[in-house]
Amino acid sequence: MSVLDETYTLSNGVTIPRLGLGTWFIDDDKAAGAVKAAIGVGYRNIDTAQAYGNERGVGEGVRGSGVPREELFVSTKLAAEIKDYDQAVAAIEESLALLDIGYIDLMLIHAPQPWEDFRGGDYFEGNLAAWRALEEALEAGKVRAIGVSNFLERDLENILEHGAVVPHVNQILVHAGNTPSGLIDYCGGKGILVEAYSPIAHGKILDNPRVGAIAAGYGVSVPQLCIRYTLQLGTVSLPKTANPEHMRVNSRVDFEISAGDMGVLRDLDERDYGEHSAFPVYSGK
Repeated sequence: MSVLDETYTLSNGVTIPRLGLGTWFIDDDKAAGAVKAAIGVGYRNIDTAQAYGNERGVGEGVRGSGVPREELFVSTKLAAEIKDYDQAVAAIEESLALLDIGYIDLMLIHAPQPWEDFRGGDYFEGNLAAWRALEEALEAGKVRAIGVSNFLERDLENILEHGAVVPHVNQILVHAGNTPSGLIDYCGGKGILVEAYSPIAHGKILDNPRVGAIAAGYGVSVPQLCIRYTLQLGTVSLPKTANPEHMRVNSRVDFEISAGDMGVLRDLDERDYGEHSAFPVYSGK
């Protein structure tokens, strides 16, 4: 069985494919083609966000894929700046309208702080307001699962203590060279599935000779090794690409990394993202 056929089960019983397509930096006018190509390859998990500005294109790709809607899993995210109940309700409706696919499988709060204050102050009250809107959308059947992204333990504890629904997912930056093992373990202990975005470190990991040597030992590419690494951590892996050939190669990860090599990859500290370090999802502040 291909990894594209493998799934995890969220705490509410909803199944989610283990490997998905990230669409960050895919322009709206190119998103439909990328999504249709990915679904043609066999992907059934597509991830977008309000901040990506491509929900309309993603929805077009889903509708035009020729695959029944119920066989696909589509995620999106509330903009990180939304820390208000009424704004969150309106934003959920806007995503539903832009995607135009009937319902959303998973919707997340994109970050615990607005991007301009990422990893800065606490926005506990605002996150709870946005979370209440997501809980109501879940109850209404507009979304099938809800979660968060880029949340640390203190941010999760706020939701766990005051929310009615335990987040089903926490989507965070995970790759060889940046493995937040404590946070991954914490989420696992609370029944929160971790999704790994940017598992190839936005391409910078391609230049790492140690990672290259490990990949060569398995006869695979560095991206394949990195994707497999995040899968073996027990996360959903969300590599981003608009290239159909890369989509195919990224899905050929049916090999096993040894415990020793997993340890080497887990202990790497590689967080220099070059020109992309300015993005808060990579640099912190």
